[in-house]
Amino acid sequence: MALAVGTVAPNFTTVDDEGKTVSLSDFKGKVVVLYFYPKDDTPGCTKEAQSFRDNYEQYKGKDMVVLGVSMDDQTSHKQFKEKYGLPFQLLVDTDGTLTKAYDVDGGGYSKRVTYIIDEEGKISYVDDKVQTATHAQDILSIVG
Repeated sequence: MALAVGTVAPNFTTVDDEGKTVSLSDFKGKVVVLYFYPKDDTPGCTKEAQSFRDNYEQYKGKDMVVLGVSMDDQTSHKQFKEKYGLPFQLLVDTDGTLTKAYDVDGGGYSKRVTYIIDEEGKISYVDDKVQTATHAQDILSIVG
């Protein structure tokens, strides 16, 4: 069961696909779309990532941050990002710390769940019924 709307989003510190340290607190004052997905370079996960890529300028225009999270390692994330030209950060969660903190543990992989975290760090929306091909547009229609 995913975390509830109104919950303070668990802070985290990890590395991204480039090896840079990333913390949720880095984005205070911005809306963050934190999307969890099972595995790099698989059909559904690729469609979902491409959906965010293809709509990324709209997210930037709304001053929103998109962060993808899976339990893949930095090398896998880097290759996935380069292969599909993804313009946003992919966060490394090989030990499952984020996956567990956000209650999306599928038993060795992250379940496909997206959280919208508001400027104050609270969860304002949870999508656990993701349509991979249209996901980014679906989220944009929710945030207005």
